[in-house]
Amino acid sequence: MGILTWIVVGLVAGALAKLIMPGPDGGGWILTIVLGIVGAFVGGFVGGLLGLGGEATGFNIPTLLTATGGAIIILLLYRTFRKP
Repeated sequence: MGILTWIVVGLVAGALAKLIMPGPDGGGWILTIVLGIVGAFVGGFVGGLLGLGGEATGFNIPTLLTATGGAIIILLLYRTFRKP
């Protein structure tokens, strides 16, 4: 159930990351959703390494914050390494 939860939370986290960091990213909302899902997994992994809990226990505030943080990290990396 953890992976499915991270995917669903990643959809929301991608949208939140885009609202927090607006900008001209190619790909539109599809890319935002994909980056959000990847970011949710990254946030869960980093949270697990830091001892904050990397397991998605459901759709709650700590899980959403972790996923959104990961999505922001991925969005920053995407903007840094994409070709202009």
